[in-house]
Amino acid sequence: MAMPSSSPNKATHIRWGILASVVAVTILTYLDRLNLGIAGKYIQDELSFSTHTMGWVLSAFLLGYSLFQVPGGWAGDRFGPKTVLTAAILLWSLFTALTGLAPGLPIRAWLGTAGSLMLIRFLVGVGEAAAAPNCNKLVANWIGAEQHGVGSSAFVMGIGIGGALTPPLIAWVMEKWGWRSSFYLAGVIGVAVAVFWHRYVTNSPEENYRVNSEELALIHRARKVKYERPPAQLTTPWRKILSNRSVWGVLLGYFCQGFPIYFFHTWFFIYLVRVRHLSIAQGGVWGATPYIAIAVLAPTGGWFSDRAVRNLGKRWGRRLAVCLGMFASSILMWTGAAASNSRVAVTLLALGAGLNMFSATSFWATCIDVTEQSTASLSGLMNTFGNFGGWLSPIVSAYVATRFGWNHALDCAAVVTMASAVFFLLVQADQKVDLLPVHTAALHSSPHATLPEPQTSPLPMRSPAKER
Repeated sequence: MAMPSSSPNKATHIRWGILASVVAVTILTYLDRLNLGIAGKYIQDELSFSTHTMGWVLSAFLLGYSLFQVPGGWAGDRFGPKTVLTAAILLWSLFTALTGLAPGLPIRAWLGTAGSLMLIRFLVGVGEAAAAPNCNKLVANWIGAEQHGVGSSAFVMGIGIGGALTPPLIAWVMEKWGWRSSFYLAGVIGVAVAVFWHRYVTNSPEENYRVNSEELALIHRARKVKYERPPAQLTTPWRKILSNRSVWGVLLGYFCQGFPIYFFHTWFFIYLVRVRHLSIAQGGVWGATPYIAIAVLAPTGGWFSDRAVRNLGKRWGRRLAVCLGMFASSILMWTGAAASNSRVAVTLLALGAGLNMFSATSFWATCIDVTEQSTASLSGLMNTFGNFGGWLSPIVSAYVATRFGWNHALDCAAVVTMASAVFFLLVQADQKVDLLPVHTAALHSSPHATLPEPQTSPLPMRSPAKER
């Protein structure tokens, strides 16, 4: 008697395993991104860095991360997200481990101790730059159009999980074995993730022997369209992309999204201790609340966005999700800044961060909606703008806080959050910016018809009898 689990008529669920892998990679990126900020006090004390010097060391990552978003995304479109991300994970994990050795590396003779650390952190940023664009490319390849929001929320949710887990983990390791050990451990974890990624993940479901014919047919039906030429034969149509109004709505909107969220990545802990007068221990606990909110509200935002698309269409569905999240986030940041009770204030601000990322999932989903051919390239460009806004955030926030007070710094972030929603109103997510998809006749002849296999399939489909 055949067991139900092995029935050839039951689709496998490998696509959800791919999304879980995307979450794991994003958690790793935030482990390796936030660890230096947590170890910063110990590094300053040991190496006698001034606050100004430590600021340059901390900013080196973001410079490499921002500059290589577009190259990392283009490489994913050209060579496939599996290969590019495997190499990227190994690269940034190597330099994460080398962070612990940076003060004693030979390059210190030419660059100095601070310069050595800055170069290492710059290269960590170069590696991590490929992560988000290529994760979004995998969502485009594996997840159907009706679930782009849920799919894109996977790595946004990983930001929340990674941000919540990293501070206590890194602090515990540093207390046990010193700050250098935290970077060695993160490097080892990264190598393990790279090995798993290389063995389990494939660029597309057609390449994955674990995907049976039923799941493959389900994915093909969800895609709904096929293209005139295989993506591997296409170059990124930058002229069409950069001359499109929707693209500029995405870019400018995500610039404004990055500005407020980086307040939580940079100044939030200091704000809790200096302005809200929490202890270091309390700051560590309450400092995790924005990331917990992100972990919960990012997938909620993806689900809401997809539901809105089904009811209102892509154009107004995506707009509704972004505008609802961003306007609510702005109001919560505004009222949180003015609240006299610290716990109420922190709770409101944390929810504001969560709703910001509630909307962010729709930005990433829109990158797939408007160009599945060049998803990674557009995602990288969008994230460049977001991180440029993030780079300005701590600078502008410090200036406004110094001149007018911290409440007004948060008010400034709230206004920029509103601007993100306004810019997204330019976006028409129901219109492609590059190649127009060609609907097959099967879609019009029968609602149960199965699309022919995409032209991009590099390997013949395995029969169920040959599957493991």
